[in-house]
Amino acid sequence: MKTIFSKQIPSTERKWFVVDAAGQNLGRLSTMIARKLSGRDRVDFTAHVDNGSYIIVTNAAEVAVSGTKETDKMYYSHSQYLGGLKEVNLTKMRKKNPAHILEHSIKGMLPKNKLQAGMLLRLKVVPGPTHQYEAQKPEVISV
Repeated sequence: MKTIFSKQIPSTERKWFVVDAAGQNLGRLSTMIARKLSGRDRVDFTAHVDNGSYIIVTNAAEVAVSGTKETDKMYYSHSQYLGGLKEVNLTKMRKKNPAHILEHSIKGMLPKNKLQAGMLLRLKVVPGPTHQYEAQKPEVISV
């Protein structure tokens, strides 16, 4: 039996999908999006080839979390200077940069190799309900 490896598909043949994040659980939504971005949902998935889709996430500011994550979940950044650790909880991050919440979660679920940068370029996160990618005729998917 032969092993079949898929070839890289051109960007013009990649599918576009729209996901509404309003009221959706952050972890479950991120898992579904990461699978679509990496191409793991395709029949011809090959680990070393990036054949994922484009994903547009609308209403990113309204994504839901369970329990006390709204106040307890922290996002860390460091300025590389002594004492330069900054921490922001989920509530403040939702006001400051609501797209970062989903981008950070999805990035952690993608492979840690050279393909990750290309996958993240195909992720378009919009905090509000409207987006500018109507010309690509995206398909609406629900979780």
